[in-house]
Amino acid sequence: MKAKTKNNLMFLLGVAICFAVAGLSVFAESLIPGELLGASIIALFMGTIINSFFHPAWIKPALKFTSKRILKAAIILLGASLSINTIMSVGKMTFFVMIFTFAMCFGGGYFVRKIFGLNWKLSNLISAGTGICGGSAIAAIAPVIDAEDKDIAFAMSSTFLFDMLMIALYPLMGKALGMSDIAYGIWAGTSVNDTASVVASGYAFSEAAGDFATMVKLTRTIAIIPTVLVFAYIGTRIKQKELKAENNGQKVNIVKIIPWFIGGFLLLAVFNSVGYIPAEVSGVIKSASKFLMVTALAAIGLGTSITDFKKAGLKPMFYGITIDTLVTLTALVVIWCMGLM
Repeated sequence: MKAKTKNNLMFLLGVAICFAVAGLSVFAESLIPGELLGASIIALFMGTIINSFFHPAWIKPALKFTSKRILKAAIILLGASLSINTIMSVGKMTFFVMIFTFAMCFGGGYFVRKIFGLNWKLSNLISAGTGICGGSAIAAIAPVIDAEDKDIAFAMSSTFLFDMLMIALYPLMGKALGMSDIAYGIWAGTSVNDTASVVASGYAFSEAAGDFATMVKLTRTIAIIPTVLVFAYIGTRIKQKELKAENNGQKVNIVKIIPWFIGGFLLLAVFNSVGYIPAEVSGVIKSASKFLMVTALAAIGLGTSITDFKKAGLKPMFYGITIDTLVTLTALVVIWCMGLM
């Protein structure tokens, strides 16, 4: 009983540390002129630096909870400040951008992996992480294609490496190109990998761009459903061929594939759309959502060390950078062709 109580206290302490880093990041943001660095980016890098000196094993459960559950809670709360009409318009506006970026990830990825000599499982895990939603897509697709643990680790690391770089460079490039909040939100939402990184790079540009990038990312995340089903079919067919067996079907649990937090996000957006949430309450909820996002990003930083950057290996890393760069340029060209720049 005492051990359980101690574990609970350590867990709460770990979560409190994440909130403390988030608070320091918000304070640091207020001290930096010109909004050059947002609290999200500061929290990520501050957490990484702290982790280089302070990384006890007992804090890991708290970091996992904060980086996953609290981030999703933050996204759900963000729905209270949005409307269904806005979400639908975002989907229509970004449809063609997503089509071209997906084609580049998986179509272009097929040829790029030949250059780097990667196996199809690893390359497609990286492509899925790049095209859809980072680690969530990798984790969802890995079981249905029987990916090895090392492939999962390499894929996670390579997509994370690019994200850590882009959350700093995207806002600078967006401002250098003179992009509007909407154009930048579409660009970041369709080409940055993980949800946390989209949030960080989006709000580092502007609050409006951050809101829009998050909505675009949520729309893009829905693509995980057909993608996993397609890879479940491909994985099963290859496995059948290798074993020379028939009817060796592989079932996919649709309920587990669909991100549950999207439902909560949409539900609050519906309530806000029909006027159930007063404007002043919506503003408070949105502020809470932003702070929780910074807290989740602080947890991600606290769980990341310099050593993690070395685990991807050169080939997966270069493959990931190549695909990510191609997707970034593809999204930028499509946005320009659509006249949104």
